Amino acid sequence: MKKLPAIASILLALCFLAASVPVLFNLMKMPPMPEGTPIAQFMGVFASSGYMKFVKVFELIGALMLFIPRLRNVALLILGPILVNILAVTIFIDNPAHLANPMLIVVLICSLFLLWNARKKFACLLN
Repeated sequence: MKKLPAIASILLALCFLAASVPVLFNLMKMPPMPEGTPIAQFMGVFASSGYMKFVKVFELIGALMLFIPRLRNVALLILGPILVNILAVTIFIDNPAHLANPMLIVVLICSLFLLWNARKKFACLLN
């Protein structure tokens, strides 16, 4: 049972690395969005303003911190708002059917498991 948090944090870190490194280092181009859709307009503003790079830097920092067990909870605090934003954009702006994305499911399960595993440490934030 002690190895499960390590496995979950490595999986979560790899998912966020896979999402942030290609964007930060221009390793691939963004796929074209369907013209005139709300997600195309949102992503157009999101990417052209530089905010995408800002978020990707925090994704990269959080992913690297997940590899260090002592910093795992701080990484969850960094990645939590990003994950909530991903869910909100998917539900409200994009197609909610995209919630079935396997990478998103892995990220959600690993994040929730790590949060549950460290719930006693996070409980002091609520007091």
